[in-house]
Formats: sequence, C-alpha cells, structure tokens
Amino acid sequence: MRGLVLSAVLALAAAPAAAQDWKPIFNGRDLTGWTPKINHHPLGENWRDTFRVRDGALVVSYAGYDRFTDEFGHLIYKTPLSSYRLRFEYRFVGPTTPGAPAWAVRNSGVMLHGQAPETMALDQRFPVSVEAQFLAIGSGAGSTTGNVCTPGVTVSLDGVPLKPHCLASKEPARPEGEWVRFEVEVRGSRLVRQFIDGKPVMEYGDIRLDPSEFAEFAAPPVDPAKAGTPVDRGYISLQAEGHPLEFRKIELLELRD
Repeated sequence: MRGLVLSAVLALAAAPAAAQDWKPIFNGRDLTGWTPKINHHPLGENWRDTFRVRDGALVVSYAGYDRFTDEFGHLIYKTPLSSYRLRFEYRFVGPTTPGAPAWAVRNSGVMLHGQAPETMALDQRFPVSVEAQFLAIGSGAGSTTGNVCTPGVTVSLDGVPLKPHCLASKEPARPEGEWVRFEVEVRGSRLVRQFIDGKPVMEYGDIRLDPSEFAEFAAPPVDPAKAGTPVDRGYISLQAEGHPLEFRKIELLELRD
C-alpha cells in the first residue's frame, strides 16, 4: 500500500515538469527562429512579406501580391529534429489569391523531416519532406483534413508502401475561419501519428527517399542513388500555397526516443 501511495505522489510531482517540456517555437511578435524559402527566390527572402505576424498569429498573407504565379513558399524552423511532438492551431481566412491553382484553394500543410533549407534549389516548389496536409471546406483538393502527402519520399501504412502522392484521412475538413487544433508525433523514420482536435486521423511510417516525386527537375533534389534511404530527421516548415491562413500557439516537445 505504501508503495502505491509513493508511486502516486511521484507521478503527481512529475506532472508539472512534463508540462513544462513543451516550448513555444513562435514568439507571437516576429519570425525569429524561422527562415522563408519561396519558389524562384533565394533562401531568406520573404518575398512581398508572404509570412508576417499579426495579433499574435503567424500569417500567410498575399496582400502584397497582384497575382500568384507559382510562388509556393515554406517557412522553415531553424533546428533539424528526429523524434518530437508538434502542436499548433491553424485556420484559413479570406479569398484565394488570383492565379493560385484550383487544387490550392483552402489548402496548406506542415512539412516534416524536410531537407536542409540550404540544399533547396532556387526554383523548387516544395522541400523533400513528408506533408501533413490541411484543407478547409470548399478546397479544390478534397473534403478531409489531416491528410498525408509525400514530396520526394515514400511512406508505408500497415507495412504497405503508399503509391499515390497523397492519401486522405477520414476526418472532415472544417469551415474557413474556424481554428483547428493539430498535433503530430514523429519517431524518426519509424512512425508518424497525426491528430486533429485531439482525434487520431492518420498513422504511417517507414519514411524513405523517392526521387520519382521530382522527375520534372533536370537536377532533382533527391539523388537517384539514394532512393530508398530512410529519412529519420529533418526540418519543420509551414506552407504557403496561394490561400491566406494563420497559425498560432506553435509548440514543440522533443522526445528522447
């Protein structure tokens, strides 16, 4: 009995410390710790202030654009990671930018295990990475959210390699303007679990390089000789694909495993 009581006391004592392990990686004031890479522009150039901060939120804005012409962008967190949990809230706001492709309407995501930003080509739409994809109701890409897409990689579900570029979850997309809670648990190349509003919606693993995803490049970002190489670490980045949206409460918990 005494042992049970002691265990309970230790568990309660450990709870606050565990909670403090989560750390904000966006300060709500500026883009410190994050670097933009926008297609056709050099690393670090925040073309037309695509990424900005407003009212404590990290905003993907096209207010400075007359027209979207293939300026797919990513805001990349400074530190490569292997095993971690990431959580934040997102919402889509406002109309799609003129010129954005139909599939990009109310479409964005967070890239996991991304390639080193300095290795991205000037004209490269997306980093080699795994994408947890977000959609809102009315998206041209579908009606679910918490999906998975695979630019430059392949993943497996229940041990079976995923052949399509994207796989939809069964979680319905939310309305534009509604804040959605997203969380992901990443364990190296072995396992990724995605959650929407606290509900598990996607699980996959065995992340490996796949150069066929970038076949249109004369110098593809994935060396064909490295096809099948496990991807067990990389960079987090937030997407800008032509539709305005906001992120807030961006927090990270690094895991020892």
